[in-house]
Amino acid sequence: MKKYSHIVSNNPSQPAAKAMLYGIGLSEKELNQPFIGIASTGYEGNPCNMHLNDLSTEIKENIGQNDLTGLIFNTIGVSDGISMGTPGMRYSLPSREVIADSMETVVEGLSYDGLVTVVGCDKNMPGALMAMLRLNRPSILSYGGTIASGKYKSKKLDIVSAFEAWGEHVSGELKKKDFDCIIKNACPGAGACGGMYTANTMASAIEVMGFTLPNNSSTPAVSSEKLNDINRIGGAMKNLIDLDLKPLDIISKKSFENAMVLITALGGSTNAVLHLLAIAHTAKIDFKLDDFQKISDKTPFLADLKPSGKYLMEDLHDVGGTSAVIKYLIEKGLIDGSCITVTGKSLSENLEEFPDLTKDQKIISSIEKPIKESGHIRILKGNLAIDGAVAKITGKEGLIFKGKARVYNSEEEANLGIKNRQVVKGDVVVIRYEGPMGGPGMPEMLKPTSAIVGAGLSKDVALITDGRFSGGTHGFVVGHISPEAQKGGAIALIENGDAITIDAIKNTINLEVNEDTLKERKSKWVKPSLKVNRGSLYKYAKCVSSASLGCITDNI
Repeated sequence: MKKYSHIVSNNPSQPAAKAMLYGIGLSEKELNQPFIGIASTGYEGNPCNMHLNDLSTEIKENIGQNDLTGLIFNTIGVSDGISMGTPGMRYSLPSREVIADSMETVVEGLSYDGLVTVVGCDKNMPGALMAMLRLNRPSILSYGGTIASGKYKSKKLDIVSAFEAWGEHVSGELKKKDFDCIIKNACPGAGACGGMYTANTMASAIEVMGFTLPNNSSTPAVSSEKLNDINRIGGAMKNLIDLDLKPLDIISKKSFENAMVLITALGGSTNAVLHLLAIAHTAKIDFKLDDFQKISDKTPFLADLKPSGKYLMEDLHDVGGTSAVIKYLIEKGLIDGSCITVTGKSLSENLEEFPDLTKDQKIISSIEKPIKESGHIRILKGNLAIDGAVAKITGKEGLIFKGKARVYNSEEEANLGIKNRQVVKGDVVVIRYEGPMGGPGMPEMLKPTSAIVGAGLSKDVALITDGRFSGGTHGFVVGHISPEAQKGGAIALIENGDAITIDAIKNTINLEVNEDTLKERKSKWVKPSLKVNRGSLYKYAKCVSSASLGCITDNI
C-alpha cells in the first residue's frame, strides 16, 4: 500500500521526483512497492551505536525480500558514557528531541509509507518512538541489543565499573594498575550498556508497549539471535502495511501502565519517567507524574540486576529474556496481555511461542518473595519539590535520610568537592542549576554518585539535584527536582548546613527551614543568566518544559 509514496513515485506531475528515484538506482519493481524509511542512529563514536548501520543494511535486505523498498537514512546520537561528567553531557537529553524531529522531517519530507527505527543508546529509543507516534505510519522499533560483559581478575565489568573505579582510585582504595585495567576491559565491543540502565530500561518498556518484536530488548548485540531478530522485521513490516496498523492504533494508557509495571519489576532507570511523560504527551495520552507512584506502590521490585543488583541483561537473556519476564507478569495479573502489538497480535499471543523463565534462575524473584514489595521509583513532593521529584530507592539504601546540606552550584563543583573529601557522612549533597533550563539540558549526575559509591559513602550520604541520573546510578539519590533552581525553585534557596529530610515511605522531600526564612531568601535571590546565548542549547533552554512534564519542547 503506497499510501504516501505514490505522490513521488507514481505521480505524472512529479517527474523530477521520479527522475531522482531512478537516479538512486531503484528498479521499476522497487518504485512500485511501498517505501519504508530505515532510520539508523548508527555512528562510529559509541559501542551502543557502532554496529547499527550494519544492522540497518541487513534490515534493508530483509525488507526487500518482502516486496517493500527500504531506504536508509541516518540521524544523530550522543553517547552518555562518553559525555558523562563533561560539558557535552548537556546535549544528551536534547538529542532526544533532535532525533524525533529529524526522523519526522525525513519521513514526512520524502513521503515514506512506513518506518523502521534502528536504535542503541538510551535517548535514541524515546526519540524514535516519539517520531513514530507523530508520523503515525506503520512502524517498528529495533533495538541494537546489549553489550557483552567485560572481565578483569575474574570479575564481570560494565560501564559503571569504570565510573566507580574512578571513585575508588581517587579515594586511595584502588591502585592505578588495577584502575587502568578495569577501564581497558569494561566495554569489550558493540552493544548498549549492560545493566538495567536507561538503554535496556527503555528497550524493555517499548517492547512491552508493543512497538518491537518479541524479546527484541534482551537479545545481545553480538549474537546469532540478533540476526534472527533482524530477519523477522521484513515480514512484520509487510504485515503492518497490509493491515494499515499504525502506532496510535497500538498505544493506550494501558500501554504506559504495562511499561511502568515492567520497569518497576526490573528496577529500571529513573530516566524512564522523563521519557514516558514525553511519549505520553506525543501520543496525547493522559499519563502524569502521579501515575508513576500509583503503579510503583502496587508493583513489587523483583530483579537482581545492576546497578543495585549483580546481574546484567546478558544474564537475563540466558534465563529467558524480557519476554519471559513479561509472560510471568501477565500470568500474575500485573501486565495486561490483551494489548495489541506491531505483530498485529496481542502481547499474550506473541509470547505463546517463547519459553518461561528457567526454573533454576536467580535473577527474577517471585511475586510472593520480592526484593521489595513496592517499587523503587518514588515520586516525592514537599517544599523542596512542589511539582515533584524522582527518587530511585531499592530499599538497600534505607527509606529515610536526614542530613545537612552540602551545596554545589554545578556538577563540576560537586565532583571537585567529593574528590577533595569535603563530603562526609551525614551530608545531603545538593547539586543545582543543572536542570532542563539551568544546565541547560539536564545532565546526568553519574560521576558524582559513582564517586560517592567508590569512596565508600553510598549508605551514609544522600544526593539531590534538579539534574537527572544515569540508569547506572544507585544510592540514596533524588533528581528531577521541580521547579528547578534556574526558575527559582526552593533548591536554589538551600544553604550549607540546612537540614533536609527525604522520606521514601511518605514520599516527601523537605527543607527544614521555616517559611519566613525561605521568603527572605527568595526576595534576595537573583536569577542567573543562561549559561549559553546561542545554538541548539539556547533554543532548548528557551522552550523546554519542566522535568515534571517530561522536558518536552513542542508545547510552547
